[in-house]
Amino acid sequence: MNSPPLSNRGRLAPASPIRRLHPYSVAAAARGVHVHHLNIGQPDLPTSSTMRAAYKAFDEPVVAYSPSQGTAELRGGWADYYNRLVVPPEMAPITADQVMITVGGSEALLFLLAALCDPGDAILVAEPYYTNYAGFAHLLGVQVLPVATYASEGFNILPERVRAAATDRCRALVVPTPGNPTGAVLSQAELGALAAVCADNRMTLISDEVYREFVYEDGLEVAPSALSLPGFEQHVVVVDSVSKRYSACGARVGCLVTRNETLYAAALKFAQARLSPPTVDQHAAVAALATPAAEMRAAVREYKHRRDVVVAGLNAIEGVSCPNPAGAFYLVADLPVDDAEAFCIFLLQDFDVDGETVMLAPAEGFYASEGVGRNQVRLAYVLGEEPLRRSLNIIAAGLAAWSRR
Repeated sequence: MNSPPLSNRGRLAPASPIRRLHPYSVAAAARGVHVHHLNIGQPDLPTSSTMRAAYKAFDEPVVAYSPSQGTAELRGGWADYYNRLVVPPEMAPITADQVMITVGGSEALLFLLAALCDPGDAILVAEPYYTNYAGFAHLLGVQVLPVATYASEGFNILPERVRAAATDRCRALVVPTPGNPTGAVLSQAELGALAAVCADNRMTLISDEVYREFVYEDGLEVAPSALSLPGFEQHVVVVDSVSKRYSACGARVGCLVTRNETLYAAALKFAQARLSPPTVDQHAAVAALATPAAEMRAAVREYKHRRDVVVAGLNAIEGVSCPNPAGAFYLVADLPVDDAEAFCIFLLQDFDVDGETVMLAPAEGFYASEGVGRNQVRLAYVLGEEPLRRSLNIIAAGLAAWSRR
């Protein structure tokens, strides 16, 4: 008996380049090969100590629904966080009513695209981009239009390229800062220039700032935020999450932040339809905002050290090149191969060093432009120094073996 037909939406949905090779990893593990997972941004650092304590202390007799926009305690706590870190005193402070709690930053992005775009509309993304931007756009029938960035330019998002790519169907520009997968960090001036292009073209600037604290430039405590752009209050919205900042990916708590009341009200209708974000995780997220500063500084120092180890190690391999990312914990590297996905499969399926191999994410899936990124991989430096050094040795040996095939 034939199965019912799928929708074109389901049949043509893009597979995640981050998780697509997972079956090869499972097969490698079944053969007894240890796989170093550098394909996915799952931190190995402990979850925030205050957050873990809050989970243990939760003792309500009923785990009830929360308000659709999230608990007042978490929305107020996040507003205080922004006012302390990124909103300048000359601007009106962020209020709890401008913060909406979502199921991870992913749901915030989905709600925003749904609130801004109709099927057939388009969004601009700077490529290479976080792959879920395209996944959620596809789900909503929204086209993704790429704006090229290049390693030789530090993956900077140039306003003139955004302006040239914009059409009358474009409803938003989505930018991550610090960037996934590039690690690029936008300056205040760069954010302002992009917001101006959006305002001129009646678009919204969606700033994905989930890696805000992970910046490695001396003297920079956090990355500049779109919330700190005077004059563009109605044109910007921020997506945020506890996942990476507090090493709590499984908590699935994020938020969207906007001063645009109309946009907030539209997104809230979708939040009401899914009832509420997770109650216990919101309770823990309130505690995460009180993570000791020393704990956060130690995490940033550790990621900076890992970045330095990986960048130096990759650039020491013949034919490999990668820029020095300014933030987050990802990088995009050029490899001396014609097909990075085939090489990644080779590492998992046919290669190991002393019973160990490495899983990387082929970078072609981080581009909307066809054929771009075929010789690139995205690497997440989320393991400690020793496994990272072993991974670098495996990549070098794997490339040598690949070249002899």
